[in-house]
Amino acid sequence: MTLPAAGPTLRPVNRIEEIFAGLRRENRRAIMPFACGGFPAPGSLAALLPALERAGASIVEIGFPFSDPIADGPVIAAAMHEALQKGATPGSVLEEIAAVRARVSLGLVAMVSVSIVWRMGGPQGFVAKAADAGFDGFIFPDVTFEESTELRRAAAARGCTASLLVAPTTAPKRAQEIAQACTGFVYLLARTGITGERQDAPEIGRMVANLRQATDLPIACGFGIASADHVRAVVRHADAAIVGSALVRRMADAANSGRDAVAEAESFTRDLARGLEDPAAVASAPQQHPQQQQQ
Repeated sequence: MTLPAAGPTLRPVNRIEEIFAGLRRENRRAIMPFACGGFPAPGSLAALLPALERAGASIVEIGFPFSDPIADGPVIAAAMHEALQKGATPGSVLEEIAAVRARVSLGLVAMVSVSIVWRMGGPQGFVAKAADAGFDGFIFPDVTFEESTELRRAAAARGCTASLLVAPTTAPKRAQEIAQACTGFVYLLARTGITGERQDAPEIGRMVANLRQATDLPIACGFGIASADHVRAVVRHADAAIVGSALVRRMADAANSGRDAVAEAESFTRDLARGLEDPAAVASAPQQHPQQQQQ
């Protein structure tokens, strides 16, 4: 018996790509909180992720605790240190994600040092474990563009995204090359230095405009975003605002004072999401990206 020829293999729709596509169709922007695995206590993600979704988050970055974080400021570094002291491991973070994955529709991005990747089976081995647990994408913050090829290929093979970082000091041409290598979204650093809360809103219009010339991928902007006003300023240009240190600090303060850290995270994220509601911000953000307009 002759079998019919197989049709083309269709890549499954990635959750992060699907979320951003839906937001773009509705001309909306996203809040992307950062959470540290195992913080403020082992198993916290089971309650934290549903709370962040209720508060309006679309995608959440999950940081894998690491003893020597490269770009993280004192707040996130302290949270990672505490998580490690309480027994957090890459394996325990994967277990927490697997346990909660079916209860949230959030996109989940693993932010993980390449040192952890190599300790857990290398790019293919680690990506397979993380994808099986329920992660949709990856950020490898301590990997250069030139060193990222194998990691990006491993992510693509599992239908996951791989987002690279573009800094304010990155030369425009190189920034465009990095953006073209990304999948899912481009991670734009709003400021130089390390993570941490700032008083002033970041100025990202010129950087976003440069990236728009190279890619129609969504652009998510982080570093120093700490209020609804900051979110509002960011989404006038970018597709998403990433909030890390400000959220982690509030969770730490709540836990240290005997209050509910998850409830604090939900309340703060809901407040941040008010920055997405400004009609002027949405109206001024581009509804179509340059490459789309050319098609």
